[in-house]
Amino acid sequence: MDQTLLKILQNCRSLKQVKQTHLQIFIHGLQNSSFLLPKLLTLSSELGFLHYACSIFQNSCCPNVVAYNTLIKCCIGKTREDALRAYDQMKTFGIGPNSYTFTFLLRCFESFEALEDGKLVHGDVVKLGFGSSVFVQNTLLDFYAKCAGGDLNSARQVFDEMPERDVVSWNSMIAAYMARGRIEPAMRLFHSAPQKNIVTWNSIVSGLSKAGNMELAHSVFEKMPERNEVSWNSLVTSYMRLGNMSSAQCLFEQMPKKTVVSWTAMVSGYTTIGDLESARSIFSQMPVRNVVSWNAMIAGYVHNHMFDQALSVFRKMLLDGKCRPDQSTLISVLSACTHLGSLEHGKWIDSYIKGNKFDMSVPLGNALIDMFAKCGDVENAKAVFDKMDKRCIITWTTMVSGLAVNGWCREALALFETMCLEGLKPDDVIFIAVLSACTHGGLVEEGKRIYNQMEQEFDIKPRIEHYGCMVDLLGRAGKLEEAIKFVENMHLEPNAVIWASLLSSCKIHGNGDLLESVTRQIMEQEPTNPSYLTLVSNLSASIGQWKDVLTYRLVMRQQGIEKVPGCSSIQMGNEIDEFLSHDTRHEERKEIYGVLNCLNEQVATLSDGV
Repeated sequence: MDQTLLKILQNCRSLKQVKQTHLQIFIHGLQNSSFLLPKLLTLSSELGFLHYACSIFQNSCCPNVVAYNTLIKCCIGKTREDALRAYDQMKTFGIGPNSYTFTFLLRCFESFEALEDGKLVHGDVVKLGFGSSVFVQNTLLDFYAKCAGGDLNSARQVFDEMPERDVVSWNSMIAAYMARGRIEPAMRLFHSAPQKNIVTWNSIVSGLSKAGNMELAHSVFEKMPERNEVSWNSLVTSYMRLGNMSSAQCLFEQMPKKTVVSWTAMVSGYTTIGDLESARSIFSQMPVRNVVSWNAMIAGYVHNHMFDQALSVFRKMLLDGKCRPDQSTLISVLSACTHLGSLEHGKWIDSYIKGNKFDMSVPLGNALIDMFAKCGDVENAKAVFDKMDKRCIITWTTMVSGLAVNGWCREALALFETMCLEGLKPDDVIFIAVLSACTHGGLVEEGKRIYNQMEQEFDIKPRIEHYGCMVDLLGRAGKLEEAIKFVENMHLEPNAVIWASLLSSCKIHGNGDLLESVTRQIMEQEPTNPSYLTLVSNLSASIGQWKDVLTYRLVMRQQGIEKVPGCSSIQMGNEIDEFLSHDTRHEERKEIYGVLNCLNEQVATLSDGV
């Protein structure tokens, strides 16, 4: 019967099934079975129901050391309190711990950086005679090395006092020194180690590489008696991290066996330095690709602002059909849709997510909200927001900002208030979004209240961005004198953006009195910025100061300054076409300009008729 119940347990996939099987175990009097009880505890924990595992354990009669160890193991990364409670109960009932007890306890405390709890267990290790166990001592050494940033003195003391050491002991101590950048003691241990395996050599190469000592790292690498994939990839990725792709490429070509990890690393390395041509060449040569490889290529295009190419690679991934996109893929593709303003593509991704039953993780939900909001589809952005089971501060910020930029300014403020009522503490970034909403909506009094709330209630010190929002808010409302006083009372030196905001407000309200002083501030800080020079020139023209207009435009010509033209885009089917002013890059430019000329002639004819 116990074997039958064990098979049933192994097929359980829900808490309801576990409870039903637990009842059968209880009915047959097998709740203390030496292998059924640990399996029941482990399965409940793996399904995410540790509380049920604890209740099973508490209701069992006379659990043995294996059951206690299993429960403590289930607590790793989840709760240190339950692990301590189980250990204390174990000692109370006189059940002697074994090596696994201490190993699981220390792993649990390490996951919570509970250094003091680990020290108490260390005392029990010594008292109960486990000081001679290499297995326990290695775990203790590793605990001190990793817990709370690394207590190297305690780790070294454990290492020095070990009556017996194995290669794991030496590797752990060497790795601990390397992780903290202590190169010299690590190298001394390395040279004095009685035996070295490939892990020992890899620890040294990896540590030296991370410290930026590539010459010594390469020297150790050349002396290795054997190398594995980790050895090669460690050195290759370190060269890439330093931007030395020529050395990385040279090593890559020497690799006796190139795995998909190695190929993918090279793709990522080239995209990081912006060499998309080389990245695509490596990607095309890959004998086998996994989802990480596709993600590296797609993300590389996104990070280098080549959004249409990112969508093109995504389409090829779907057509290839060998790798299913994951959440990282979809987040990158949604970012490309957002930057291109391609709502049609974004809606297709949304349908793909629903059709393939992807879990709506917080990052994926945030990306969807951002895409819909920036493409102007506020209703769908709100729908995604409302369906999310979990939200972080970025979720709220994205939704507040999305409402604001689409003119739903009071709704943005109401959402912010809802967030505060739910007990989530706002950060400085969301206040920028909320103040921007006030600016877009001309909500001056609300903006002042929120700015004061930021400082007084949440003790957030204003950044230049917050100041910029307030100056823009006051300036757009025509409160120029108040805006000037606000700038004078700032604890930060106003930058050109602040002065340009004031300048724009002067233009909106036709106030030429402030032109000279504000212009002087801008020209002192950023005399060659084409956007600001254009703004000053346009403002001068709007109030009839043509002499100043000519002066500023002459300065721009003499310095060879040109304002970067804006870019427009339109989606036709699956393609995104981009256009610049006087653009000659488009493949169908002759036909496009032909249509434009035809339209111009028709407009001229209609004007003459009027």
